[in-house]
Amino acid sequence: MILIGELSLWISLLMAAWCAAVSFAGGHMRRADLIVSGERAMYATFGFVVLASAGLLTALVTHDFSLAYVASHTSANLPMIYTITAFWGGQAGSMLFWALILSLYSAICVLTHQKDNRELMPYVTGTLAVILVFFLLTTVLAANPFERLGWTPVDGRGMNPQLQNPGMAIHPPNLYLGYVATSIPFAFAIGALITRRLDAEWLVAVRRWSLISWFFLTVGITLGMWWAYVELGWGGFWAWDPVENASLLPWLTGTAFLHSIMIQEKRGMLRKWNVVLVVATFLLSILGTFITRSGVIESVHSFAQSPVGPWFSSFLIFALVVTAYLVATRLKDMEARAELESMMSREAAFLYNNLVLVGIAFSVLWGTLFPIISEAVKGSKITVGAPFFNAVNIPLGLLLLALTGIGPLIAWRRASTANLKRQFAWPVFLGVATGAILFALGMRDGYALVAYLLAGFVLGTILQEFVKGTRARHRMYGENLFVALYNLVVRNRRRYGGYVVHFGVVILFSAFAGQAFKSEYDVTLTPGETFEAVDPYGDRWTFVNQGVSQFESLNRFVTGVTLELAREGKPMGLLTSERRQHVDSRGIPTFEPSTEVGILESLKQDVYLVLVGVTDDQTVEVRINFNPLIWWVWYGGIVMALGGLIVMWPQAQRRGTQSGYMAPLEPGAVDGARPVAGASL
Repeated sequence: MILIGELSLWISLLMAAWCAAVSFAGGHMRRADLIVSGERAMYATFGFVVLASAGLLTALVTHDFSLAYVASHTSANLPMIYTITAFWGGQAGSMLFWALILSLYSAICVLTHQKDNRELMPYVTGTLAVILVFFLLTTVLAANPFERLGWTPVDGRGMNPQLQNPGMAIHPPNLYLGYVATSIPFAFAIGALITRRLDAEWLVAVRRWSLISWFFLTVGITLGMWWAYVELGWGGFWAWDPVENASLLPWLTGTAFLHSIMIQEKRGMLRKWNVVLVVATFLLSILGTFITRSGVIESVHSFAQSPVGPWFSSFLIFALVVTAYLVATRLKDMEARAELESMMSREAAFLYNNLVLVGIAFSVLWGTLFPIISEAVKGSKITVGAPFFNAVNIPLGLLLLALTGIGPLIAWRRASTANLKRQFAWPVFLGVATGAILFALGMRDGYALVAYLLAGFVLGTILQEFVKGTRARHRMYGENLFVALYNLVVRNRRRYGGYVVHFGVVILFSAFAGQAFKSEYDVTLTPGETFEAVDPYGDRWTFVNQGVSQFESLNRFVTGVTLELAREGKPMGLLTSERRQHVDSRGIPTFEPSTEVGILESLKQDVYLVLVGVTDDQTVEVRINFNPLIWWVWYGGIVMALGGLIVMWPQAQRRGTQSGYMAPLEPGAVDGARPVAGASL
């Protein structure tokens, strides 16, 4: 099976190259036989990549240490779940995994567009095949997972302890699914540019794939934050690490595109902007992969220096040049069909939203690439830290939060004064009341106060839209409120699924603001010694050292410390943190010791314990953090992903008003008025 897998990898490369050649030729020459041959070659490419992946998985689960990849990333005593996840845990395996997802997406794309977008599809298929050729060629020549050692070791080195975590079993696949999905909109953009068919038709397919990419990136980033929090032991979830930033960049531009696409669909505007955003999202995905795999920037998440860096940089330059040429030569074909009529309109609000998202993306990109730029210019690598990112992006993030509430309330084309007063009265009141109450309770952090004030405002806009729509259905059809709410969402998934996403944003920003009040204590404790601390809410905690324990478990030697906790004299249980030394099946240490944190979780805050070190007399050095509202970060990500699923779910068949369908009220419509069916987003 391993030999079959290795052979299949080479054959898949040949199939992808054939697919690219005949697809572009078939589209240019308008030959149906070549187009069909290219589509069949895409299916064949997927089949052979599946065989190659099965070969690598076989090598992993059978512990074939004659393969360098298996010996470098697994060991005989590695739990099976992590043996399987080693497929994408290393450089070569992750490249094959990327090709597997891309070939799957490409095959699905070809299969689901047998009858529509036929003029574009040869170029879409050809573009996807070119991307596949790049990844497969890089895999077989620079990062081949089937490369054999000159001798077969008794055991492998094992997996990095930081990757032996459930979050890392599912976090990378979700990010890959999100990264790779950006290839499909990019391929459609290339097809539309080549054929000059730049109307709204190509956006239908692009929108669905962009939502898929956004959904998986949202899930992947959320899981990555959770992994960093529970595994790395520094007490936070986002450190503006280069690889973290690399995952955020395509999410930001993808989010901007999903907003601006509505303007093109509704008003025929931002056609050039949308093409640029689609292309930029794909290129940022490739750039993120380059940062992760080239070793040019140091990161706890990145792979070591490897030969794939020049391959990725070359492909990135090639893709950038080709798309820049196509966009520059098609500018007249992308002229807008309408102009912005007022700066106080929904179009303008979405435009502001896009500018802020792109502004955040630019600042993150600049800070991430600055070490590379400084090294090229001055010969020394200057790292940009969290203070820069926070100073720039916190104000921009608060502005983005405000626009999240403003956009849905303003009418299209031009908002009247009466519309603004009616729509904004309740949300503004709720926002100001939230800020006033928190100020009265003693909150004095400026950014946090503004964040909670804006969160209250946005929450008010969301509640107002749901309440108005639900009441309208209740009055007009006699449905009870729960049925009316359900039908409102089911029949208008894009609009109300988007509001669910906005609610997730409110939760996230509220949790982020809570981090302004976190506290940290570095403590040295002898056995039986007690330490007292006050949390951000003013509660007094006591920590009693219960002693150090040492034992062997699975594939590691463990040294742990246990503290007994009490809050205001009330026992809160025991909390344990460990230092783990992983070993292979012969007991030989494989990696530097890792830390397993202890967390006492609650919706209000986490008590976070890290064992820093142990002396010979059993004295321990520990770090204790109080992290307010931390769990709401994960809940916010979950709600955003849920909203994305609602938006992606196939829309219920629209029926005429006589059969019971009612579109939701547009902002600015008179309360109780019956809108035209289909008028909503």
